[in-house]
Amino acid sequence: MSENALTAISPIDGRYSNKCEELQDVFSEYGLIKRRILVECVWLEALCDDKAIAECKPLTAAERKALRAIAENVSLKDAERVKEIERTTNHDVKAIEYFLKEKVAGTSLESRAEFIHFACTSEDINNMSHALMLRDGKAVLRKEMDLLADKIAGYAKEWASVPMLAHTHGQPASPTTVGKELAVVSQRLKRQAGEIDRLVMPAKMNGAVGNFNAHLSAYPKVDWVKLSRKVIESLGLRQNKLTTQIESHDGISELFDAICRWNGVLLDFNRDVWMYISMGYFKQKTVKGEIGSSTMPHKVNPIDFENSEGNLGLANAVMGFMARKLPISRMQRDLTDSTTLRNMGVGFGYTLIAIRSTLKGMGKLELNAERLAADLDSNWEVLAEPIQTVMRKVGMDRPYERLKELTRGRRVTAEIMREFVEALPLPKEDKARLKKLTPATYTGIAAKLAKLA
Repeated sequence: MSENALTAISPIDGRYSNKCEELQDVFSEYGLIKRRILVECVWLEALCDDKAIAECKPLTAAERKALRAIAENVSLKDAERVKEIERTTNHDVKAIEYFLKEKVAGTSLESRAEFIHFACTSEDINNMSHALMLRDGKAVLRKEMDLLADKIAGYAKEWASVPMLAHTHGQPASPTTVGKELAVVSQRLKRQAGEIDRLVMPAKMNGAVGNFNAHLSAYPKVDWVKLSRKVIESLGLRQNKLTTQIESHDGISELFDAICRWNGVLLDFNRDVWMYISMGYFKQKTVKGEIGSSTMPHKVNPIDFENSEGNLGLANAVMGFMARKLPISRMQRDLTDSTTLRNMGVGFGYTLIAIRSTLKGMGKLELNAERLAADLDSNWEVLAEPIQTVMRKVGMDRPYERLKELTRGRRVTAEIMREFVEALPLPKEDKARLKKLTPATYTGIAAKLAKLA
Protein backbone atom coordinates (compact mmCIF):
# COMPACT_ATOMS: atom_id res chain seq x y z
CA MET A 1 0.00 0.00 0.00
CA SER A 2 1.41 3.39 -1.00
CA GLU A 3 1.69 6.36 1.32
CA ASN A 4 -1.10 8.02 -0.65
CA ALA A 5 -3.34 5.02 0.00
CA LEU A 6 -2.49 5.11 3.70
CA THR A 7 -3.56 8.75 3.95
CA ALA A 8 -6.68 8.47 1.78
CA ILE A 9 -9.97 9.45 3.39
CA SER A 10 -12.03 7.03 1.32
CA PRO A 11 -11.27 3.28 1.39
CA ILE A 12 -11.92 3.30 -2.36
CA ASP A 13 -8.68 5.24 -2.79
CA GLY A 14 -7.03 3.61 0.22
CA ARG A 15 -7.53 0.10 1.51
CA TYR A 16 -9.48 -1.10 -1.52
CA SER A 17 -7.78 0.93 -4.25
CA ASN A 18 -6.31 -2.19 -5.85
CA LYS A 19 -9.82 -3.61 -6.27
CA CYS A 20 -11.07 -0.76 -8.45
CA GLU A 21 -8.01 0.61 -10.25
CA GLU A 22 -9.74 0.56 -13.66
CA LEU A 23 -12.24 3.15 -12.45
CA GLN A 24 -9.53 5.67 -11.59
CA ASP A 25 -9.06 6.50 -15.27
CA VAL A 26 -12.82 6.94 -15.63
CA PHE A 27 -14.14 8.80 -12.61
CA SER A 28 -11.13 10.76 -11.37
CA GLU A 29 -10.66 14.47 -12.04
CA TYR A 30 -8.15 13.39 -14.66
CA GLY A 31 -10.77 11.16 -16.25
CA LEU A 32 -13.25 14.05 -16.36
CA ILE A 33 -10.68 16.43 -17.87
CA LYS A 34 -9.77 13.90 -20.57
CA ARG A 35 -13.40 13.49 -21.59
CA ARG A 36 -14.06 17.23 -21.57
CA ILE A 37 -11.12 17.71 -23.93
CA LEU A 38 -12.43 14.91 -26.15
CA VAL A 39 -15.89 16.50 -26.38
CA GLU A 40 -14.45 19.94 -27.21
CA CYS A 41 -12.26 18.45 -29.94
CA VAL A 42 -15.09 16.41 -31.46
CA TRP A 43 -17.31 19.51 -31.47
CA LEU A 44 -14.61 21.58 -33.18
CA GLU A 45 -14.07 18.87 -35.79
CA ALA A 46 -17.81 18.78 -36.53
CA LEU A 47 -17.92 22.57 -36.96
CA CYS A 48 -15.01 22.40 -39.38
CA ASP A 49 -16.77 19.69 -41.37
CA ASP A 50 -19.97 21.70 -41.83
CA LYS A 51 -19.69 23.62 -45.10
CA ALA A 52 -22.29 26.16 -43.97
CA ILE A 53 -19.91 27.39 -41.27
CA ALA A 54 -17.60 29.11 -43.71
CA GLU A 55 -15.36 30.86 -41.18
CA CYS A 56 -14.41 27.56 -39.61
CA LYS A 57 -12.27 26.23 -42.45
CA PRO A 58 -12.30 22.50 -43.30
CA LEU A 59 -9.51 20.48 -41.76
CA THR A 60 -6.70 19.04 -43.78
CA ALA A 61 -5.85 15.39 -43.15
CA ALA A 62 -2.83 16.47 -41.11
CA GLU A 63 -4.89 18.92 -39.05
CA ARG A 64 -7.57 16.32 -38.37
CA LYS A 65 -4.90 13.91 -37.19
CA ALA A 66 -3.36 16.60 -34.97
CA LEU A 67 -6.72 17.53 -33.43
CA ARG A 68 -7.57 13.91 -32.70
CA ALA A 69 -4.12 13.40 -31.19
CA ILE A 70 -4.84 16.20 -28.71
CA ALA A 71 -8.04 14.43 -27.67
CA GLU A 72 -6.52 10.96 -27.50
CA ASN A 73 -3.26 11.72 -25.72
CA VAL A 74 -4.21 13.77 -22.68
CA SER A 75 -1.46 13.28 -20.12
CA LEU A 76 -1.41 13.91 -16.39
CA LYS A 77 0.81 16.87 -17.16
CA ASP A 78 -1.92 18.25 -19.44
CA ALA A 79 -4.49 17.78 -16.69
CA GLU A 80 -2.24 19.57 -14.23
CA ARG A 81 -1.98 22.49 -16.69
CA VAL A 82 -5.78 22.62 -16.91
CA LYS A 83 -6.00 22.80 -13.10
CA GLU A 84 -3.37 25.54 -13.08
CA ILE A 85 -5.46 27.59 -15.50
CA GLU A 86 -8.55 26.89 -13.41
CA ARG A 87 -6.89 28.50 -10.39
CA THR A 88 -7.09 31.76 -12.35
CA THR A 89 -10.44 31.33 -14.10
CA ASN A 90 -12.18 29.69 -11.14
CA HIS A 91 -14.16 27.90 -13.84
CA ASP A 92 -13.31 24.32 -14.75
CA VAL A 93 -14.78 24.20 -18.27
CA LYS A 94 -13.40 27.59 -19.30
CA ALA A 95 -10.01 26.27 -18.21
CA ILE A 96 -10.43 23.47 -20.78
CA GLU A 97 -11.12 26.01 -23.52
CA TYR A 98 -8.06 28.08 -22.62
CA PHE A 99 -5.91 24.94 -22.43
CA LEU A 100 -6.96 23.89 -25.92
CA LYS A 101 -6.24 27.37 -27.27
CA GLU A 102 -2.75 27.00 -25.84
CA LYS A 103 -2.38 23.60 -27.51
CA VAL A 104 -3.27 24.90 -30.98
CA ALA A 105 -1.30 28.15 -30.65
CA GLY A 106 1.41 28.38 -33.28
CA THR A 107 -0.13 25.62 -35.41
CA SER A 108 -2.43 25.81 -38.44
CA LEU A 109 -5.29 24.93 -36.11
CA GLU A 110 -4.93 28.31 -34.40
CA SER A 111 -7.12 29.90 -37.05
CA ARG A 112 -10.06 27.96 -35.60
CA ALA A 113 -9.23 28.83 -31.97
CA GLU A 114 -12.38 30.91 -31.46
CA PHE A 115 -14.48 27.97 -32.60
CA ILE A 116 -13.29 25.98 -29.59
CA HIS A 117 -16.33 25.86 -27.28
CA PHE A 118 -18.28 27.76 -29.94
CA ALA A 119 -21.87 28.55 -28.84
CA CYS A 120 -21.56 26.02 -26.03
CA THR A 121 -22.64 26.32 -22.45
CA SER A 122 -20.48 24.54 -19.90
CA GLU A 123 -23.18 21.96 -19.45
CA ASP A 124 -22.93 20.94 -23.10
CA ILE A 125 -19.41 19.77 -22.34
CA ASN A 126 -20.15 18.49 -18.85
CA ASN A 127 -23.20 16.38 -19.62
CA MET A 128 -21.43 14.77 -22.56
CA SER A 129 -18.36 14.07 -20.42
CA HIS A 130 -20.42 12.61 -17.60
CA ALA A 131 -22.29 10.41 -20.06
CA LEU A 132 -18.97 9.16 -21.43
CA MET A 133 -17.72 8.45 -17.91
CA LEU A 134 -20.85 6.44 -17.18
CA ARG A 135 -20.55 4.61 -20.49
CA ASP A 136 -16.95 3.66 -19.74
CA GLY A 137 -17.59 2.90 -16.08
CA LYS A 138 -20.52 0.70 -17.02
CA ALA A 139 -18.24 -1.31 -19.33
CA VAL A 140 -15.90 -2.02 -16.39
CA LEU A 141 -18.76 -3.13 -14.14
CA ARG A 142 -20.43 -5.22 -16.80
CA LYS A 143 -17.30 -7.24 -17.40
CA GLU A 144 -17.13 -8.18 -13.72
CA MET A 145 -20.87 -8.71 -13.48
CA ASP A 146 -20.68 -11.27 -16.28
CA LEU A 147 -17.70 -12.99 -14.66
CA LEU A 148 -19.67 -13.44 -11.44
CA ALA A 149 -22.90 -14.55 -13.12
CA ASP A 150 -20.94 -17.08 -15.18
CA LYS A 151 -19.10 -18.31 -12.08
CA ILE A 152 -22.40 -18.91 -10.30
CA ALA A 153 -23.86 -20.55 -13.41
CA GLY A 154 -20.85 -22.87 -13.57
CA TYR A 155 -21.43 -24.04 -10.01
CA ALA A 156 -25.15 -24.38 -10.79
CA LYS A 157 -24.40 -26.88 -13.52
CA GLU A 158 -21.70 -28.67 -11.52
CA TRP A 159 -24.03 -29.13 -8.54
CA ALA A 160 -27.25 -29.44 -10.55
CA SER A 161 -28.16 -32.83 -9.04
CA VAL A 162 -26.90 -32.34 -5.49
CA PRO A 163 -30.02 -32.45 -3.26
CA MET A 164 -30.45 -29.82 -0.58
CA LEU A 165 -33.11 -29.19 2.02
CA ALA A 166 -34.85 -25.93 1.16
CA HIS A 167 -35.80 -23.46 3.88
CA THR A 168 -38.82 -21.21 3.64
CA HIS A 169 -39.27 -18.81 6.55
CA GLY A 170 -36.09 -20.42 7.88
CA GLN A 171 -37.90 -23.73 8.35
CA PRO A 172 -37.31 -27.06 6.56
CA ALA A 173 -39.24 -27.14 3.29
CA SER A 174 -39.55 -29.26 0.15
CA PRO A 175 -36.07 -30.28 -1.07
CA THR A 176 -34.35 -28.65 -4.02
CA THR A 177 -30.82 -28.93 -5.39
CA VAL A 178 -27.84 -26.72 -4.75
CA GLY A 179 -27.47 -26.15 -8.46
CA LYS A 180 -31.04 -25.05 -9.00
CA GLU A 181 -30.85 -22.43 -6.26
CA LEU A 182 -27.64 -21.07 -7.77
CA ALA A 183 -29.23 -21.07 -11.22
CA VAL A 184 -31.98 -18.79 -9.88
CA VAL A 185 -29.34 -16.27 -8.80
CA SER A 186 -27.43 -16.46 -12.08
CA GLN A 187 -30.61 -15.91 -14.06
CA ARG A 188 -31.63 -12.94 -11.89
CA LEU A 189 -28.22 -11.31 -12.28
CA LYS A 190 -28.24 -11.81 -16.04
CA ARG A 191 -31.71 -10.34 -16.36
CA GLN A 192 -30.79 -7.22 -14.43
CA ALA A 193 -27.56 -6.91 -16.42
CA GLY A 194 -29.68 -6.94 -19.56
CA GLU A 195 -31.62 -3.96 -18.21
CA ILE A 196 -28.33 -2.13 -17.64
CA ASP A 197 -27.21 -2.93 -21.20
CA ARG A 198 -30.46 -1.57 -22.60
CA LEU A 199 -29.72 1.92 -21.33
CA VAL A 200 -27.86 4.26 -23.69
CA MET A 201 -26.89 7.49 -21.97
CA PRO A 202 -28.73 10.59 -23.25
CA ALA A 203 -26.83 13.79 -23.94
CA LYS A 204 -27.42 17.30 -25.19
CA MET A 205 -25.40 19.93 -27.02
CA ASN A 206 -27.89 22.73 -27.52
CA GLY A 207 -26.63 25.82 -25.70
CA ALA A 208 -27.37 27.88 -22.65
CA VAL A 209 -31.02 26.90 -22.10
CA GLY A 210 -31.43 24.21 -24.71
CA ASN A 211 -32.74 26.24 -27.65
CA PHE A 212 -29.61 26.78 -29.81
CA ASN A 213 -30.03 30.54 -29.22
CA ALA A 214 -26.37 31.50 -29.72
CA HIS A 215 -25.87 29.02 -32.55
CA LEU A 216 -28.67 30.53 -34.64
CA SER A 217 -27.54 34.09 -33.94
CA ALA A 218 -24.32 33.32 -35.81
CA TYR A 219 -25.44 30.73 -38.38
CA PRO A 220 -29.23 30.74 -38.83
CA LYS A 221 -29.12 28.37 -41.82
CA VAL A 222 -27.23 25.53 -40.12
CA ASP A 223 -29.24 22.51 -39.01
CA TRP A 224 -27.91 22.60 -35.46
CA VAL A 225 -30.12 19.78 -34.21
CA LYS A 226 -28.68 17.48 -36.87
CA LEU A 227 -25.12 18.64 -36.26
CA SER A 228 -25.33 18.14 -32.51
CA ARG A 229 -26.92 14.70 -33.00
CA LYS A 230 -23.99 13.71 -35.23
CA VAL A 231 -21.52 14.65 -32.48
CA ILE A 232 -23.50 12.96 -29.72
CA GLU A 233 -24.07 9.71 -31.60
CA SER A 234 -20.45 9.56 -32.79
CA LEU A 235 -19.54 9.05 -29.12
CA GLY A 236 -22.03 6.24 -28.57
CA LEU A 237 -24.65 8.39 -26.83
CA ARG A 238 -28.20 9.36 -27.79
CA GLN A 239 -29.54 12.85 -28.30
CA ASN A 240 -32.03 14.41 -25.92
CA LYS A 241 -33.62 17.23 -27.94
CA LEU A 242 -35.72 18.69 -25.15
CA THR A 243 -33.64 20.07 -22.27
CA THR A 244 -33.05 23.14 -20.16
CA GLN A 245 -29.48 24.29 -19.58
CA ILE A 246 -28.79 20.80 -18.25
CA GLU A 247 -29.54 17.38 -19.63
CA SER A 248 -32.25 16.30 -17.24
CA HIS A 249 -30.30 13.36 -15.71
CA ASP A 250 -33.25 11.01 -15.99
CA GLY A 251 -31.00 8.62 -17.90
CA ILE A 252 -28.43 8.67 -15.12
CA SER A 253 -31.19 7.98 -12.61
CA GLU A 254 -32.36 5.01 -14.69
CA LEU A 255 -28.82 3.62 -14.88
CA PHE A 256 -28.21 3.97 -11.14
CA ASP A 257 -31.56 2.35 -10.36
CA ALA A 258 -30.70 -0.54 -12.68
CA ILE A 259 -27.31 -1.04 -11.02
CA CYS A 260 -28.96 -0.85 -7.60
CA ARG A 261 -31.34 -3.65 -8.62
CA TRP A 262 -28.43 -5.80 -9.79
CA ASN A 263 -26.65 -5.04 -6.53
CA GLY A 264 -29.76 -6.02 -4.60
CA VAL A 265 -29.72 -9.48 -6.19
CA LEU A 266 -26.05 -9.89 -5.30
CA LEU A 267 -26.65 -8.72 -1.73
CA ASP A 268 -29.43 -11.32 -1.42
CA PHE A 269 -27.04 -13.99 -2.70
CA ASN A 270 -24.30 -12.96 -0.25
CA ARG A 271 -26.66 -13.33 2.68
CA ASP A 272 -27.88 -16.74 1.53
CA VAL A 273 -24.34 -18.06 1.03
CA TRP A 274 -23.43 -16.69 4.46
CA MET A 275 -26.36 -18.69 5.91
CA TYR A 276 -25.42 -21.86 4.02
CA ILE A 277 -21.84 -21.58 5.33
CA SER A 278 -23.23 -21.12 8.85
CA MET A 279 -25.40 -24.23 8.38
CA GLY A 280 -22.44 -26.22 7.14
CA TYR A 281 -23.74 -26.71 3.60
CA PHE A 282 -20.55 -25.10 2.32
CA LYS A 283 -17.04 -25.27 3.68
CA GLN A 284 -14.42 -22.62 2.96
CA LYS A 285 -10.95 -23.45 1.73
CA THR A 286 -8.33 -22.24 4.16
CA VAL A 287 -5.65 -19.82 3.02
CA LYS A 288 -2.19 -20.37 4.45
CA GLY A 289 -1.28 -17.64 6.90
CA GLU A 290 -4.80 -16.21 7.01
CA ILE A 291 -6.41 -15.68 10.43
CA GLY A 292 -10.14 -15.85 11.08
CA SER A 293 -10.13 -14.55 14.63
CA SER A 294 -7.53 -12.83 16.78
CA THR A 295 -8.44 -15.12 19.70
CA MET A 296 -10.27 -18.18 18.28
CA PRO A 297 -7.82 -20.15 16.14
CA HIS A 298 -10.44 -22.51 14.66
CA LYS A 299 -12.48 -19.88 12.83
CA VAL A 300 -12.74 -19.54 9.05
CA ASN A 301 -15.07 -16.58 8.63
CA PRO A 302 -17.16 -15.79 5.51
CA ILE A 303 -15.46 -12.41 5.31
CA ASP A 304 -15.61 -12.00 1.53
CA PHE A 305 -19.40 -12.27 1.46
CA GLU A 306 -19.66 -9.92 4.44
CA ASN A 307 -17.32 -7.43 2.79
CA SER A 308 -19.38 -7.58 -0.38
CA GLU A 309 -22.63 -7.06 1.51
CA GLY A 310 -21.32 -3.97 3.26
CA ASN A 311 -19.95 -2.44 0.08
CA LEU A 312 -23.18 -3.12 -1.79
CA GLY A 313 -25.04 -1.25 0.92
CA LEU A 314 -22.74 1.74 0.49
CA ALA A 315 -23.01 1.58 -3.30
CA ASN A 316 -26.79 1.54 -3.23
CA ALA A 317 -26.93 4.31 -0.65
CA VAL A 318 -24.86 6.60 -2.88
CA MET A 319 -26.49 5.68 -6.18
CA GLY A 320 -29.94 5.53 -4.66
CA PHE A 321 -29.56 9.08 -3.38
CA MET A 322 -28.21 10.27 -6.73
CA ALA A 323 -31.03 8.58 -8.63
CA ARG A 324 -33.56 10.45 -6.48
CA LYS A 325 -31.74 13.79 -6.43
CA LEU A 326 -30.38 14.29 -9.94
CA PRO A 327 -33.70 14.55 -11.85
CA ILE A 328 -34.62 17.52 -9.64
CA SER A 329 -33.29 20.98 -10.58
CA ARG A 330 -34.70 24.43 -9.97
CA MET A 331 -36.08 25.97 -13.17
CA GLN A 332 -33.50 25.93 -15.98
CA ARG A 333 -30.72 24.77 -13.66
CA ASP A 334 -29.08 24.99 -10.28
CA LEU A 335 -25.67 23.80 -9.17
CA THR A 336 -26.70 21.02 -6.78
CA ASP A 337 -26.17 18.45 -9.52
CA SER A 338 -22.53 19.46 -10.09
CA THR A 339 -21.15 18.42 -6.70
CA THR A 340 -23.41 15.37 -6.67
CA LEU A 341 -22.19 14.13 -10.05
CA ARG A 342 -18.60 14.25 -8.85
CA ASN A 343 -19.47 11.25 -6.66
CA MET A 344 -20.60 8.96 -9.51
CA GLY A 345 -17.42 6.94 -9.20
CA VAL A 346 -18.08 6.28 -5.51
CA GLY A 347 -21.11 4.12 -6.24
CA PHE A 348 -19.29 2.37 -9.07
CA GLY A 349 -16.24 1.83 -6.88
CA TYR A 350 -18.15 0.21 -4.03
CA THR A 351 -20.02 -1.96 -6.54
CA LEU A 352 -16.81 -3.18 -8.16
CA ILE A 353 -15.22 -3.90 -4.77
CA ALA A 354 -18.33 -5.90 -3.80
CA ILE A 355 -18.36 -7.97 -6.98
CA ARG A 356 -14.70 -8.86 -6.62
CA SER A 357 -15.17 -9.77 -2.96
CA THR A 358 -17.97 -12.17 -3.85
CA LEU A 359 -15.85 -13.66 -6.65
CA LYS A 360 -13.05 -14.21 -4.15
CA GLY A 361 -15.45 -15.84 -1.72
CA MET A 362 -16.88 -18.09 -4.42
CA GLY A 363 -13.37 -19.31 -5.16
CA LYS A 364 -13.07 -20.59 -1.58
CA LEU A 365 -16.36 -22.52 -1.47
CA GLU A 366 -16.43 -26.29 -1.16
CA LEU A 367 -19.62 -28.31 -1.08
CA ASN A 368 -20.18 -30.25 2.15
CA ALA A 369 -22.07 -33.23 0.69
CA GLU A 370 -22.15 -35.08 4.02
CA ARG A 371 -23.81 -32.19 5.83
CA LEU A 372 -26.34 -31.72 3.05
CA ALA A 373 -27.24 -35.41 3.12
CA ALA A 374 -27.48 -35.50 6.91
CA ASP A 375 -29.85 -32.53 6.98
CA LEU A 376 -32.11 -34.17 4.42
CA ASP A 377 -32.13 -37.44 6.34
CA SER A 378 -33.10 -35.59 9.53
CA ASN A 379 -36.19 -34.07 7.99
CA TRP A 380 -38.42 -36.83 6.66
CA GLU A 381 -41.43 -34.72 7.57
CA VAL A 382 -40.95 -32.80 4.29
CA LEU A 383 -42.49 -35.85 2.57
CA ALA A 384 -45.83 -34.91 4.12
CA GLU A 385 -46.37 -32.78 1.02
CA PRO A 386 -46.18 -35.55 -1.63
CA ILE A 387 -48.04 -38.05 0.56
CA GLN A 388 -51.02 -35.79 1.18
CA THR A 389 -51.00 -34.74 -2.49
CA VAL A 390 -51.38 -38.36 -3.60
CA MET A 391 -54.06 -38.88 -0.95
CA ARG A 392 -55.92 -35.91 -2.42
CA LYS A 393 -55.60 -37.42 -5.89
CA VAL A 394 -57.38 -40.62 -4.91
CA GLY A 395 -60.06 -38.80 -2.90
CA MET A 396 -59.07 -39.84 0.63
CA ASP A 397 -60.62 -38.06 3.59
CA ARG A 398 -58.79 -35.15 5.31
CA PRO A 399 -55.33 -35.82 3.78
CA TYR A 400 -53.79 -32.47 4.70
CA GLU A 401 -55.10 -32.57 8.25
CA ARG A 402 -53.91 -36.14 8.83
CA LEU A 403 -50.37 -35.30 7.72
CA LYS A 404 -50.47 -32.15 9.79
CA GLU A 405 -51.28 -34.21 12.90
CA LEU A 406 -48.45 -36.58 12.09
CA THR A 407 -45.69 -34.08 11.32
CA ARG A 408 -46.31 -30.53 12.42
CA GLY A 409 -43.75 -29.22 14.87
CA ARG A 410 -41.96 -32.55 15.27
CA ARG A 411 -39.26 -34.63 13.67
CA VAL A 412 -40.38 -37.90 12.12
CA THR A 413 -38.22 -40.77 10.96
CA ALA A 414 -38.14 -42.73 7.71
CA GLU A 415 -39.75 -45.62 9.51
CA ILE A 416 -42.67 -43.53 10.77
CA MET A 417 -43.34 -42.09 7.31
CA ARG A 418 -43.18 -45.48 5.60
CA GLU A 419 -45.46 -47.08 8.18
CA PHE A 420 -47.95 -44.26 7.63
CA VAL A 421 -47.85 -44.84 3.87
CA GLU A 422 -48.12 -48.61 4.27
CA ALA A 423 -51.32 -48.19 6.25
CA LEU A 424 -52.98 -46.04 3.60
CA PRO A 425 -55.50 -47.66 1.22
CA LEU A 426 -53.66 -46.39 -1.86
CA PRO A 427 -53.33 -47.92 -5.33
CA LYS A 428 -50.35 -50.28 -5.50
CA GLU A 429 -48.28 -48.09 -7.85
CA ASP A 430 -48.85 -44.93 -5.81
CA LYS A 431 -47.95 -46.67 -2.57
CA ALA A 432 -44.78 -48.19 -4.03
CA ARG A 433 -43.68 -44.81 -5.40
CA LEU A 434 -44.25 -43.04 -2.06
CA LYS A 435 -42.48 -45.76 -0.07
CA LYS A 436 -39.47 -45.45 -2.37
CA LEU A 437 -39.35 -41.66 -2.02
CA THR A 438 -36.76 -40.02 0.25
CA PRO A 439 -36.05 -36.37 1.05
CA ALA A 440 -32.96 -36.62 -1.18
CA THR A 441 -34.95 -37.86 -4.18
CA TYR A 442 -37.93 -35.53 -3.73
CA THR A 443 -36.51 -32.68 -5.82
CA GLY A 444 -38.92 -32.46 -8.76
CA ILE A 445 -37.19 -31.15 -11.89
CA ALA A 446 -34.64 -29.10 -9.94
CA ALA A 447 -31.66 -30.77 -11.63
CA LYS A 448 -33.10 -30.04 -15.05
CA LEU A 449 -33.82 -26.42 -14.14
CA ALA A 450 -30.29 -25.95 -12.79
CA LYS A 451 -28.89 -26.62 -16.24
CA LEU A 452 -30.77 -23.59 -17.59
CA ALA A 453 -28.30 -21.31 -15.77
